[in-house]
Amino acid sequence: MTTYLVTGASGQLGKLVIAHLRKLVPAENIIALVRSDAARAAYAAEGIATRQGDYTDADSLKAALTGVDRLLLISSSEVGQRAVQHANVIDAAKAAGVGFIAYTSLLNADTRGMALGEEHVATEAAIRASGIPFTFLRNGWYSENIAGSAAQALAMGQHFGAAGAGRLATAAREDYAEAAAQVLAGSGHEGKVYELGGDTAFTLGEYAALLAEVSGKPVVYVDLPEAAYKDALVGAGLPAGFAAILADSDAKAAHGALMTQNRDLSRLIGHPTTPMRKTLEAVV
Repeated sequence: MTTYLVTGASGQLGKLVIAHLRKLVPAENIIALVRSDAARAAYAAEGIATRQGDYTDADSLKAALTGVDRLLLISSSEVGQRAVQHANVIDAAKAAGVGFIAYTSLLNADTRGMALGEEHVATEAAIRASGIPFTFLRNGWYSENIAGSAAQALAMGQHFGAAGAGRLATAAREDYAEAAAQVLAGSGHEGKVYELGGDTAFTLGEYAALLAEVSGKPVVYVDLPEAAYKDALVGAGLPAGFAAILADSDAKAAHGALMTQNRDLSRLIGHPTTPMRKTLEAVV
């Protein structure tokens, strides 16, 4: 029996991966790595086994990964701590004899110089050095990352950013989750690096126009210099460090960091990616 473990299983992406994975493999072969008793109970109600573990607790990870054949390492949400946390998982996987790791990295992580990509590149290097067969799922921006601020944009009639005329190939979180499940459950993916993004791309100016069309309310895109956009994010309540990373991501997107013309994502899931219009319609 092949066992499949998904880390970060109580997060938004992790829950979707588990839902797709159970369509591909027997539910009794799936293990969800969680941190809380509430998450454990929720999965138990669905007939999914759980193990408790924390990216910062090496001992808990070694116990959790015992007997696991195929692992999906969903990147930590703690920017700045990711490299160390991921290394704990990788070390535990090696010690437990895990046979395969799929890792959710970042689109163009090693070529576009995005600050958010640094820890992903470090993690990819650690996985390669471990000797464990791997697949890197370099996820582009989730459409929900942008659409999540639709309410504020509609209230102000403006969507702010620093991406200029750069194009973003976004896809819905559901699409990335389905791809991860396909790779974890499938074969022939070892050693592959998938650059994952939506089938269609857009500028933030085009996004603002689409939001206006879907909502029936006027919205325009306001492009700011990177520093000014960072200050605006801080003014909106974000911590300065995280605001700087988001502003850097937008500025790098102006030069193609969040753009891909390949179709790795739609090929993996076997159907077109979810268009931004559909995501916005659900939000609006």
